[in-house]
Amino acid sequence: MTSEARHPLLFKKPPSHMSQAEFIQTFSGIYEHSPWAVEQLWQSGIDESFDKIESFHAKIMGVVNNIEYNQKMELIRKHPDLAGKASLKGELTPSSTHEQSSAGLDQCSEEELEQFHQANQAYQSKFGFPFIMAVRHSNRYDILAAFKERLPHTHEEEFNRAMEEIHKIALFRLQDL
Repeated sequence: MTSEARHPLLFKKPPSHMSQAEFIQTFSGIYEHSPWAVEQLWQSGIDESFDKIESFHAKIMGVVNNIEYNQKMELIRKHPDLAGKASLKGELTPSSTHEQSSAGLDQCSEEELEQFHQANQAYQSKFGFPFIMAVRHSNRYDILAAFKERLPHTHEEEFNRAMEEIHKIALFRLQDL
């Protein structure tokens, strides 16, 4: 048994002790520009099981997994390109800024930025949505390699992968709280 299994990760302030306003304010950034997920989660009823990060994550994933395809596509499209125009203009959410800088995307050379631009364009052109990758514990070389690896995939494979990556990002953001 791992120490994590014996000692589940807990939030600094238990969600079960939060008001609705505090809950929504605290967790509204878990899914990029999608506070509706947290609002729906609150409406489902909050209890002490939400005080464990893994349990909270499983429950909010359930909310997101149960929305319709078009809503999922909208969620995917709310994510910024990696090392894209929004990051260069300083228009990312604080969470996205932190995640991209942790992978060194704020330190790209002009040549690397051009590689990202071309990769983002090719991916967007093929799939109709941005390349999504939970970049924590990765670097810009890993990310560029992932673009090349994933570009040959089908639309369905990449749609499913984007949703998996979005859930990973949400877990990382929960752990940061």
